[in-house]
Amino acid sequence: MAKADTHREESGAEELLNRHKRVIEGDRMLWIIFMVLIVVSILVVYSSTAKMAFDISSTMTTADSLRQQIMLVVLAIPLLFVVHKIDYKHFMRLTPLLYYLFVILTVATYFIGATTNGAARWIALGPIQFQPSEGLKIMTILMLAKRMDSFTGNINKVNILPTSWHFRDSKQMTILKNNTRPILGPVILSCAVIMPAHTSSAILIFITSVIMLFIGRVRIKELLKFVVAMGVVGIVGLTFLSAIGIGRGDTAGGRFSVWLEEWRGEGTVESMYELSDTQRAMIAIHDGGLFGEGAGQSTARAVVIHPESDYAYSFFISEYGLIIALILMFLYLWIFFRSIEIFRRCTTVFPGLMTLGLGLLITCQALLHILVQVNIIPETGQTLPLISRGGSSLLFTTIALGMILSVSRKSSMEKAKTKKEEDE
Repeated sequence: MAKADTHREESGAEELLNRHKRVIEGDRMLWIIFMVLIVVSILVVYSSTAKMAFDISSTMTTADSLRQQIMLVVLAIPLLFVVHKIDYKHFMRLTPLLYYLFVILTVATYFIGATTNGAARWIALGPIQFQPSEGLKIMTILMLAKRMDSFTGNINKVNILPTSWHFRDSKQMTILKNNTRPILGPVILSCAVIMPAHTSSAILIFITSVIMLFIGRVRIKELLKFVVAMGVVGIVGLTFLSAIGIGRGDTAGGRFSVWLEEWRGEGTVESMYELSDTQRAMIAIHDGGLFGEGAGQSTARAVVIHPESDYAYSFFISEYGLIIALILMFLYLWIFFRSIEIFRRCTTVFPGLMTLGLGLLITCQALLHILVQVNIIPETGQTLPLISRGGSSLLFTTIALGMILSVSRKSSMEKAKTKKEEDE
């Protein structure tokens, strides 16, 4: 009798443990990274927006900013939980519909969107401003993964671009219709609709897509043709838009010119107010040193422009120091490493490339943000994923992580099922 009771207790404990494991599934390390980053976001946003108390033109107080960020975090956690429970096959089925929906919404921002800092990127939904381009970045990755899935087994043999400029040739038209349009069409369309308002986001999509194509075994020759063609089209497009006064060509050109001047050591400044945004960020990094000035003690909040968004990483260094900031950077790299591990366990193309592409998108955005802080590249306006203030970026990055966890969860279930069948 005692043995039976003991056995029931052990079985009950094991069932409770298994039930707990089934609640939060997928890659545990990604869950930990997510929780760490959103906690950091609350600390950074609250501390960096303290200057609002001294800004008479600001309509938002520090408390308002903190309350808003906490609300976003409270929304993001259940959102991640829900998305990671959805079978990735549903994402695959809904990809075309959602992709074109976000294309339409992104185009609509140029006509009905709210404009901030000269860029029309948001659609107002009551008190909330929604940025469709953030969703389009994710759906472009899914669309490319879906299209590459349909070329399974022979994508390394096909020409994804025409072999000559004689487009009247039926062979070249066949390549355009059967290969170029389905594989590269979504990438080209997304870059085209995003570029006028946010050039760096278009570049981010392009870089991520090229790496996905490379990993998907597209031939190097075809990739080089695509890179050159998109480079030429991009330069011509930006020049044309700038000439007719559409888009932010002047802003991009101005940022590039400032970046070149800083690298050449040209120009003089007589006061702090004449420093560029990047120069202010580098001063904040210098003041932070190895160990930082302490949480809430940084003077950078009064110097750095947008320390809560575009320059969140330099502000983080000023408060917590370079050592902890390097750990933070490693967390973003770890997202990509975990994505690679999940990719390796996938048995089909779509979930593998979706996971790899989304992980790469998050990591590349973080690296672009960090590279701006130390003036390696010109200012981009890219936020630090999950940390910088901004609802659309935080929520869509959460959705992307949820999709990765969904694939990880499915892979773990299939592995457990296979092991059970082998044991039986």
